[in-house]
Amino acid sequence: MFDLKAHLKTLTETHAPSGHEAPIREVLRFEWADLVDTMEMDKLGSLIGVKRATQPVDPPRKIMLAAHMDEIGMMVRKVQDGFIFVHRISGVDNRILPAQPVLVHGRRALPGLVSTVPPHLLGGAQNRYLSFDELVIDVGLPAAEVEELVRIGDLITPDAPMIELQGSRLAGKAMDDRACVAAVTACLVELQSLHHRWDVYAAATVQEETGLLGAATAAYHIKPDVAIALDVGFAPQPGVDTDVSREMNGGPALGIGPNFHPGLVDKLRETAKREEIKMQEEIIPGASGTDAWAIQVALQGIPTALFSIPLRNMHSPVETVDLRDIQRAGRLLAHFIADLDSDFMAAIDWPDLKTDGS
Repeated sequence: MFDLKAHLKTLTETHAPSGHEAPIREVLRFEWADLVDTMEMDKLGSLIGVKRATQPVDPPRKIMLAAHMDEIGMMVRKVQDGFIFVHRISGVDNRILPAQPVLVHGRRALPGLVSTVPPHLLGGAQNRYLSFDELVIDVGLPAAEVEELVRIGDLITPDAPMIELQGSRLAGKAMDDRACVAAVTACLVELQSLHHRWDVYAAATVQEETGLLGAATAAYHIKPDVAIALDVGFAPQPGVDTDVSREMNGGPALGIGPNFHPGLVDKLRETAKREEIKMQEEIIPGASGTDAWAIQVALQGIPTALFSIPLRNMHSPVETVDLRDIQRAGRLLAHFIADLDSDFMAAIDWPDLKTDGS
């Protein structure tokens, strides 16, 4: 039986920042092996699992599910006196790094800590956040050994296990966006017991955190008829405006705005209502900043939708989700796919512009 929590733990505890996704790609090759018919990889490195239609339509149709598998991380920029200085690869928050455990991916993996100056020695600087130029990592080895094991450009990732909180809440690194990769897996599991007429292309995309790059190349590789991207969104917590947050355990949030095809949005609403699956809506009046933004304008334009999993503490080692939202997203996707038929594209097509000659 599929254990979604154990699957999510495996995904989040794998170290694979943007541009270096090979470890998580290999994990997914194993996890998806019995759920898809074939696997492909585009030339940028996105992994694409293909589950063929059980009752194909003519002409064949494709739906793309896209969730990015990269995570935020850092790189070594200097080694001096046994200490390691860093650059960030993507959206790492320098405010929360001091005293955090990390893993330095040198010639062998080195556990380390982001060093902190004792408060007694800070003078008047206690209330100032350290800049990236000031952050250093201590791996506890003599300077000569650090020089031998660590090179400029080596990767650094948070070394944080998944934590089980109360109820169905889970916290850890890389929930952005491995929680959504897990939702895609849950969808593939659900589809094992359903008939579907469209081919399903499950894309674990690369380099989202550095500019939505994997989604763009994967869309050109797949050439889908429609696409649904999955990413995380803000959940309520102190300091987060209620206008931009959605409730945990409220179900996935469906994006509403110019980045998303209104016909596709309506059909997803209908599926959620019919299957009695909790779902929220999120108004996104401009760029969503997700894979959906790149997929929508690929090729000649691809009808695209977005589901967001509510998440607290984004871009930190304790990103927090509710497992039930991931389960609902996977189930909703599967039942939506099972309902797609040969007439679906016509049903969501833009109406022709009529002219009366006036």
